[in-house]
Amino acid sequence: MSEHDVLGGVGGVSRRLPAPATHTTFCRICEALCGLEADVEGGRVVQLRPDASHVATRGYACVKGLRQAEYLRSPDRLRHPLMRRGDRLVRATWDDTLADVGRIVARERAIHPDRVAMYVGTAAGFGVLHPIFAQGFLTGLGSKSTYSSATQDCANKFAAATHVYGFPFTQPFPDLDHTRALIVVGANPAISKWSFLQVSNPIARLREMEARGCRIVFVDPRRTESAKAAGEHVFIRPGTDVWFYLAFLHELAAREARGERVFDRERVRTFARGLDEALHLAKAWSPERCAEVTGVSAQTLRHVVDVHVEGTRAGGAALYSSTGVNMGPHGSLCFWLQETINLATGNTDRRGGTLVGQGVVDFPAFGKKTGTLLRRDRSRIGAFRSVNDAFPGGILADEILTPGERQIRVLFVTGGNPLLTMAGSARLARAFRSLEALVVLDVLPSETAHLATHVLPCTSPLQRPDLPFVFPLMLGLQSRPYLQATHAIEAREGEQRDEATIYLDLCRASGVSLFGSKVAQRGLEALRAAHTAKLRRKDPRAQPALPEETLLDLLLRATRQGSFASLLAHPHGRARPEHEAGTFLGARVVTDDGKVDLAPEPLVTMASTRLEPDFAAELVARTSGKLRLITRRAVTTHNSWMHNHEAFAREGTNHLYMHGDDLRARGLKNGDLVDVTSATATVRVPVRELDDLAPGVVALPHGWGHQHAPGLSVASKTRGVNVNLLAADGPGALEPVSGMARLTAIEVDVVRAAGPQAHTWSGLPDA
Repeated sequence: MSEHDVLGGVGGVSRRLPAPATHTTFCRICEALCGLEADVEGGRVVQLRPDASHVATRGYACVKGLRQAEYLRSPDRLRHPLMRRGDRLVRATWDDTLADVGRIVARERAIHPDRVAMYVGTAAGFGVLHPIFAQGFLTGLGSKSTYSSATQDCANKFAAATHVYGFPFTQPFPDLDHTRALIVVGANPAISKWSFLQVSNPIARLREMEARGCRIVFVDPRRTESAKAAGEHVFIRPGTDVWFYLAFLHELAAREARGERVFDRERVRTFARGLDEALHLAKAWSPERCAEVTGVSAQTLRHVVDVHVEGTRAGGAALYSSTGVNMGPHGSLCFWLQETINLATGNTDRRGGTLVGQGVVDFPAFGKKTGTLLRRDRSRIGAFRSVNDAFPGGILADEILTPGERQIRVLFVTGGNPLLTMAGSARLARAFRSLEALVVLDVLPSETAHLATHVLPCTSPLQRPDLPFVFPLMLGLQSRPYLQATHAIEAREGEQRDEATIYLDLCRASGVSLFGSKVAQRGLEALRAAHTAKLRRKDPRAQPALPEETLLDLLLRATRQGSFASLLAHPHGRARPEHEAGTFLGARVVTDDGKVDLAPEPLVTMASTRLEPDFAAELVARTSGKLRLITRRAVTTHNSWMHNHEAFAREGTNHLYMHGDDLRARGLKNGDLVDVTSATATVRVPVRELDDLAPGVVALPHGWGHQHAPGLSVASKTRGVNVNLLAADGPGALEPVSGMARLTAIEVDVVRAAGPQAHTWSGLPDA
């Protein structure tokens, strides 16, 4: 009898313990999706280790992924539904909880569907069925009030790609195995992996690239772990990346004017439009002028351009950026300029340059045909255009607090913890308390769950079957393409349910149908009933559940990838065809005319109106004496997820990192408590010297500030502070094209603290 049989497929509590066994699976806490081997005893994972035979990840996994079973087996795990009674969350039945939520949803939806909203966090994206069913529930309600974590770290790429390529998820990535030059701006793959690209063992890959002759340049306010592993490093002042890109493009144009062939004009004429407009914009931004704010000298800038040009001639080059750029003040402009440089130099859709992956279906073509992820509506507050069919998280508090027919009165939070991850946390907490219902679906009682009216206990990644999540499955964002399937390898506990089943039941409780289809709702309810009956023949205590493996099997068959069982026959993953250059331009670009738009009107307008005044403000800021704050991630930190494990919260707090010169100039030393003040808040935290930072730059790790999550027995005892309190929310604080909040490059004052560190400095008032 297999482990799968003993665990009841996807649904139940085992009646007899399986023999110790080893199973292959894969991690689902980030896009790296590292292959794992799991030792399972008694329906519990007792050890995780890297899968040395995996077709892509080849024996690598990070410490966070390897210890997730311990983290997810916390005594704090949510095992039963909770409902608020006065100032307390108390245990409730599923029937009562669903009925109460459904009653409130139906009442508010009757006034306007948009009064019911959803916040979709990062964790929702690392499985397949969760985001599909969450969207199906919201579509069934008729609500367009979707908010996602994307506007905290990556919506600039989605917004710009929609204008440049016609679809948000058209995200070219560097051909890491062949490129001869890689310029990395605001990214640290050694710690944070490669955003929007599945790459395992990032330090080894960087060293492999350098060993075969690829030249790598990291442009960052901090000499990162990646820059220490390979390549060279260039300091840049936080928040000035757009002028780095403009100076880069200006220098390329100057070289072409001198007769040097740096642009592939024929390729541009064939596949794109608007290059001359982009070059006209860059004309005013010489390397010498831009150096005044970036701190990157004209000589250094020209050296970086040399690396790129020589790499292009030798076999291909690529510019790549990530969250350090995304979360700054000009993320959309930066990504647009980056993609313009990559294409104009002939490197887009080229071996050794950047490639555009292909999933098991042509998802951009599907989106273009159906309008999926291409809504053009605008938010009630601030008139922001939706990006990926979602509105900016930075206006969520305003949408809750501002009266009107479409005022949000019910919020579902799925796979996220916005109170720690969004700008303006204290204000957001006040907004959450004003809701008729705050319904949180999670595995642990987070800060957000602490304020909820209803908390629904979900299965963990180890407790569900799965396929690689949407990015690789639908878009092919893998450096080495493959597919893999996994059973659930750990038994459910208590009354935990998978999100797909929860959203199906929420539809019924709210009087609507999934995706607005009565046929789909009835069919899935019949599947759920039959599967639940099967589970309960093995264990009468088994929770209702959809047959997830059956649904995943149908998805694979619909995309002509065989069956779930046939994919399981490849326990270390089944390789897919390698990415091919020359398959994107002229073939898979989904703009109206099929050409890449290198001068999209919204981006050109924003550049024309904002660059000069922002440049003038930067010149003033350089003489203000204020420091520029960036965020960072530690190897043991994964957003706000990991601090409820002793091993990941050993230091008990985050620190403000500061260059030694800046410490001494303020009469500070290692370990001193300091007050860090922005335009929106003050936080108190110990300081630590770090000369890997550029002078004038300070860094504060994000994901801390758990003191107001009493259900997290380890994390709530830490003393860290939430860096996002220092960031502004509200419509006036957001980048207009993408709706991104400025979560890095924040001006701050740092002074010795006037008193001891206290929990209240986390910024969230007690419930």
